Formats: sequence, structure tokens, C-alpha cells
Amino acid sequence: MTQLKQWGKMIALLVISGLIFTGCGATQQATLLEEPYQATEFKMGTYVSLRIYDEDKEAVLDEAFSLVDDLAAKITTNASGSDIDAVNKASGNQPVQVSPEIYPLVEAAYDYSVLPQSGFDMTIGPITDLWRMGFDDARVPKSEEIEDALPLVDAEQVELNEETNEVYLTEEGMKLDLGAIAKGYIADEIKDLFQERGVTTAIIDLGGNVLIMGDSPKREGEGFVVGVQDPIHERGDFIGTLALKDQSIVTSGIYERYLERDGQVYHHLMNPATGYPFDNELLSVTVITPRSLDADALSTVGFGLGLEEGVAFFDDRSDAEAVFITEDLDVYTTDGLKDQFELTNDEFNWVNPD
Repeated sequence: MTQLKQWGKMIALLVISGLIFTGCGATQQATLLEEPYQATEFKMGTYVSLRIYDEDKEAVLDEAFSLVDDLAAKITTNASGSDIDAVNKASGNQPVQVSPEIYPLVEAAYDYSVLPQSGFDMTIGPITDLWRMGFDDARVPKSEEIEDALPLVDAEQVELNEETNEVYLTEEGMKLDLGAIAKGYIADEIKDLFQERGVTTAIIDLGGNVLIMGDSPKREGEGFVVGVQDPIHERGDFIGTLALKDQSIVTSGIYERYLERDGQVYHHLMNPATGYPFDNELLSVTVITPRSLDADALSTVGFGLGLEEGVAFFDDRSDAEAVFITEDLDVYTTDGLKDQFELTNDEFNWVNPD
């Protein structure tokens, strides 16, 4: 990734203030708190917010924040000495052994990168380095620069060795950018830690990448109600809501991080086939899956596919649902969400309800 605190794409979804809790009156489980232990720290250039509803588990919050620090230090390319930085510096020269904690992330990123026409490519680093989106020195690269960088964007040229945890970028100048998947991976690792410590009910929010564990103590059997981010207004405004439990929800959108030059607006979601931002009339794609890594990656996959192919892609999957919002403010949901999603903003038009 270009810089850890930017993470490749700004995941534009509900922040913790956007989690909506409704209803009271349900029988509360004996071990759960109605008001959770909670803490928020600024890490990875965003606000990481954690809530734990299990009694006597407050100390696990500190463990989770330490885990975030440890994983982030291994993934960043903005600091010398990280695993991914070492892989990038050795491109075209030799394989690099990465930490056992990080290899599964690289392997998952590779698997998503080789999906046909997905728009997700773990080797997008040479392109994101040119644009510098989110940095003070962001710019529109010259077409010649992009043409020179594009041959280096090819996940098929990455060699992985599962037995040794080695990663090899076979062409000099190749660079991994795991920004489209890293926060989801870290959220899943926090969930694993919580489960090991006996936590059953929690909310993990890494700058809008949200993972729900368990069921709301205030809505027993109905889950936590969360809002889907409005892509044209302030963060914390929503177009609608969903009730979720034991699921993650992540949005990729074009509206939070962009560059404006000479009257032209360039968003940060880069097409690895062209080296320029995607141009497919989408504002955002929100994905819901049990695993946060998948929601993170698939939101980019869906955005790259565009509306028609993207909806069809998700309707063919049994493990993921999605919400697509177009520049015309039309909202399309996959079949599995038609009875769950509630549109609450009349500026938007839910196109496909039966």
C-alpha cells in the first residue's frame, strides 16, 4: 500500500457513531452488559473503536489494540522494516519470508487478485505510488508514467510458497498494496482474539470497516441495526439500515478521498487495467459477509465489476450480499437483502424491490 494510514481505499461506511441501537425490553442475557466496555484509539490513520458486551472482559480491549499495533507494523509500507516493505524492496531479486500472521493475508489477496475482471490487484502499488491519493503531494501522473507502471501491475507474477511463507515479486519495481484487504484481515484477527478470551458479543470498527460479533442485548434475536453510509453527504448520514449479527459490513466508495485538478475530479479507486480511477457510474458498493477480510476485498471486486456484472456476481454467491449505489442515486441490492434492507433516505431510489 502507498501508506498504512491511507490503506489503498477509504472504506466509507458507518463509523461507530453510525451504529444504531433500537429497542429495549428483550430479556438480557445474564453475562451481557446493556452498556458495553468501549474504547477508541487513533491507529493506522483512522479511529479504531471497540465495544465488548461481555461482563469482566474489559481488559481484552487493551490486548486488541496491541494486536492492531503489531499487525499494522508488519503490513505497512510506510515504515522500513515491515514485512510488506521488505517484499517490495526485494522485487525482482529474491523471495522474502513473511511472518506466519501475515502470509494468510498475502495469500488471500492473491486469490482475489486473480479473479477475472475483478478490479482487485494486490500489485497496484506502482500506480497508487504515482497518484499519492490522500497525501499532500497527490497529483495526476503523466500518461507516460502510467504506461511505464502498468506492466508491473500483474498479480500473476507473484510467487507464493506456503511451506516457507515466502513471497516473491518476480519483476523489479513491483509493489504490493494491501490497502483493499488489510483492515478486514485485522478485524478478523481481533475477532479471533476476542473468541479466545471468551468474548461472545462485540463490535469491531476499524475506521468504518465494521464486524459484528453476536446479538444485541437490546434486540435479542434481531441483531444490531447498522446504517449504510450515504455517499453524497456527511459521514454518519445513512441511506438505509440493516440488522446484522455475526457479520461484517464494508463499503468502497469514490467520494471520501479524491483529487481535483483543472475542473476534473479523480477518485482513489484505481483500475489496475488502466492505471486511472474506475469510470463506471458507481458511487459505492457495500458488502456484507461473515468474514471481514472477504467483505473488504469483495467491495473492491464489486466496484471493479460495475453495476450489472457486480450484482450478478454477488447473486451467484451464497456467502455475500451487496448494496450498489449509482451516480443517479439509484440503489440496487442483491436478492438476499431485499427483505432485510430498509431505505430511510428519500433522496435515493431503491430500484429493485419486488
